[in-house]
Amino acid sequence: MALDILLIGGDGDLAIRKLYPALVTLESAGQLGNVGTITAVSRKVASAEELLEKMYPKLKGSDGFCEDSWTSFKKRFRCLKGDASSPEVFSEFKETLSKDSEGVLVYLAVPPKVFGGACRALRDAGLAIPSTRLVIEKPLGTDRESFRLLNEEMREGFEESQIYRIDHYLGKESVQNLLALRFANQMIGSLWSGNQIDHVQITIAEEVGLEGRSNFYEEIGAMRDMVQNHLLQVMCLLAMEPPANHDAEMIRAEKYKVLRCLKPITGDDIKKHTVRGQYIEGSIKGEMLPSYKEELGNTSNTETFVSIRAEIDNWRWTGVPFYLRTGKRMHTRTSEIVIQLKSPKHNIFGKSGYSLKPNQLRIRLQPDAGIEMDFLSKKPGLGEIELEELRMDLSDPEAHHKHTYDAYARLMLEAINGDQTLFVSAEEVDASWAWIDGIKNEWEQQNVAVKPYASGSAGPVDSAVMMAKDGREWSDLKI
Repeated sequence: MALDILLIGGDGDLAIRKLYPALVTLESAGQLGNVGTITAVSRKVASAEELLEKMYPKLKGSDGFCEDSWTSFKKRFRCLKGDASSPEVFSEFKETLSKDSEGVLVYLAVPPKVFGGACRALRDAGLAIPSTRLVIEKPLGTDRESFRLLNEEMREGFEESQIYRIDHYLGKESVQNLLALRFANQMIGSLWSGNQIDHVQITIAEEVGLEGRSNFYEEIGAMRDMVQNHLLQVMCLLAMEPPANHDAEMIRAEKYKVLRCLKPITGDDIKKHTVRGQYIEGSIKGEMLPSYKEELGNTSNTETFVSIRAEIDNWRWTGVPFYLRTGKRMHTRTSEIVIQLKSPKHNIFGKSGYSLKPNQLRIRLQPDAGIEMDFLSKKPGLGEIELEELRMDLSDPEAHHKHTYDAYARLMLEAINGDQTLFVSAEEVDASWAWIDGIKNEWEQQNVAVKPYASGSAGPVDSAVMMAKDGREWSDLKI
């Protein structure tokens, strides 16, 4: 018995750039043994040969590609021309399934507005059965209400256990390692609470601007594009209580509890604890770059930068701020977590004039994944003790020699295996939208404008001021 894969939107940008390379990578790794056919539903491309020719240049230079795996992949590949909301094209697909098919993994690589029509068409074609799995991409709505409507459309034919909501950050090796770091190491785990931790910083900074997605980004903005999903999911993994085991439902339940404990940001706190920004002209690596408004070709109050002082109101984290930050056209591309511990209660080196800088645990998610610890040590030499700050690299020294798999390859494999651990539950999405909607409503009611920041900087000065008022500063990013 084999699982068959159906890619709706099989000629689109997502499929060409991410999904086919992921599947060919899995083919090379010998992970598609229980997969039968891979069928693309395309509105424009009429034949498998034409679509294979279109994807080949993107695949040839990818990690893990080899001609043998390409040959094996081509033998599985099919193409059907048709509309995603047409039951006829799915009926035609159903007729191609073998009698011993284990089920169908349907990947909706199409805009969310198409989800409802595609789900109804799958149901009318007789494919909304327990053995069918449904993988969907973000954005999962634009607010809580739109998400709930979207979810209702999918639930007309599919149960929650059949729906796999992707957040590709959860597929990153470094993000998955957060669970191992916290729950497999007593030395780290024993420090993991407000008793020892002063604050947490989570940064996802991008160098790129609109990248030709002006219409999409103008409707979404940084809050919906990055905070509602990636940043909050990383925060949940950092803040969640230990699950009883590594079961998907256990982990997702603990993440949901964190989201439910997020303290709403309202009233005067909205301007104290949140900053909206929008990039203006500037330079990155010597290249002069236009402003967001120039790229858009219009005036706009859409944020390309957000920083938030979040609080989790539970016994472990009350009093420990989580500073979330994301932005486009920043001075560097990085995704990083900084766990800053509290300073020692007593300084025995005070007479020597030394203040004890708190230890920091740095977890780099990308581009170079790794873990570092900042600590103080005695300088070698005679005489009075002098302290110096050192950075210990806790990363795997052989990591750059090891093959790492793209997030989409890992997520695709988990969906094939029927494991929802790395996928987001409806409860999590609903709770995250509730918190995000509260902030956005306050922005609108209080007319909170975007603050300008130069392309190639670390964001608006107001973001640094927000931290400075707490007696803290962003790690390693200079305004």
